[in-house]
Amino acid sequence: MYLDNDLESIQEARQNLERAKIAQNAISNMTQDQVDQVVHSMAQAAMREAGRLAALAVDETGYGKMEDKMTKNLFSAKDVFESIKGKKTVGVISRDDEKKVWEVAEPVGVIAGIIPSTNPTSTVIFKALIAIKSRNAIVFSPHPSAAKCTKATVSVLHEAAKRAGAPDGVISCITKPTLASAQELMSHKITDLILATGGPGMVKAAYSSGKPAYGVGPGNVPVYIHSSANVPKAARQIVHSKTFDYGTICASEQSLVVEKSIKRKLKSELEREGAYFLDDYEKKRMEQIILRNGSLNPDLVGKSPQKLAKIAGIIVSDDTRLFVAEETNIGKSFPFSLEKLSPILAFYTVENAQEASRVCTELLELGGLGHTVGIHCEDEKIIESFGVQQKASRVVVNSGTTFGGIGATTGIAPSLTLGCGTFGNNISSDNIGPEHLINKKRIAFGIREMKNEVPSRDLGSTESASPKEENNITKADIMEIVKNVLKELNYK
Repeated sequence: MYLDNDLESIQEARQNLERAKIAQNAISNMTQDQVDQVVHSMAQAAMREAGRLAALAVDETGYGKMEDKMTKNLFSAKDVFESIKGKKTVGVISRDDEKKVWEVAEPVGVIAGIIPSTNPTSTVIFKALIAIKSRNAIVFSPHPSAAKCTKATVSVLHEAAKRAGAPDGVISCITKPTLASAQELMSHKITDLILATGGPGMVKAAYSSGKPAYGVGPGNVPVYIHSSANVPKAARQIVHSKTFDYGTICASEQSLVVEKSIKRKLKSELEREGAYFLDDYEKKRMEQIILRNGSLNPDLVGKSPQKLAKIAGIIVSDDTRLFVAEETNIGKSFPFSLEKLSPILAFYTVENAQEASRVCTELLELGGLGHTVGIHCEDEKIIESFGVQQKASRVVVNSGTTFGGIGATTGIAPSLTLGCGTFGNNISSDNIGPEHLINKKRIAFGIREMKNEVPSRDLGSTESASPKEENNITKADIMEIVKNVLKELNYK
């Protein structure tokens, strides 16, 4: 019997979910040691295959650089694993002896993992590790343009999990993904929770599915360079961060907001690091290709500066690493002020910290609320004031935002799913980890008696006395009544 692509993919999604449900019931009974052995086996396999999977991703999608995608795979397999390996996710995970409350971890069940085309292999590694660590099963829905490399990554992780004792079907993937299969996966009755990474449309669909969902918002990341900054260091970190995998990580810098007093010095240092400042003609040419039909042009995403220059019709040297355009305007009509997911930066000049904060806020409100901002500064009072004012869940200080936001160079939890909080219409502002994929039960002991409060009475006031209070009769009152009755009856 012939099925069209949508029907076939929907059927595959249902079958994977049914297998996942059985597998999840089995893994939910595993001990902490057994779960940790499975997660360790998966991390080891992912590290061994990091290079091959990175090459597959670049070949299939055309996005980014192989060596950087390998680094991201290793970050997911090593850094994420190191950060979660000691966490308790089975049975009693905490005891408060003073309040006598024990917390017990329960898995959420079957997870739908939505995978983007920009970071397909590293995101699969990350989501699979945190799902299995919390004793959940996960079914992945790849982006159609990254289906092969996503499937290959899932296969590596699934086989490694089974070798360590995990049940068959605990990690699976839709091999011929369609929009219909993604919608079926997210809305099916077996699905308990959605981990959504992708474009705004897919994230909105996840939140509209009727299921609990962790999604992410866009990351139109502004970075303020204060006059006290170590300018050479800042320039080096910015260029390294923005050019990493050709800008495909959502936490990468999108706009620099620079104090006028250090503008010339920063520009010189950026050029020393390989940045190319566009002149007016080149800026106009580049501006014309950033958007397509009002949205980011997919032909620019994750492309090298040389490919971008060819598309724009300008000429640059082979050692150009990054394009920078001076800008004064902010809005949807000014493409440089938007998220670009490629080695292109906007450059704003400001007079002081107050103006810088305002510009950064406007850039976030344009398309990055709740995500990430950066600041390069040596004055802690300025850092604190700036950080408190910004509507961002991560304020990265003196580090590239690409690496700082995901927790590679900061103390933030290592993660490839960065919540934007209610600023970005997300349920969490955290870097998502296994602790977000468990239900916590509380075993709570009685530690005090409940007291019934008695309403206060003003016995000295006759006006406020209730009828009940007026009819209160004492023993002496009763005796006096009896005496009077006997007296009237002549009983003496």
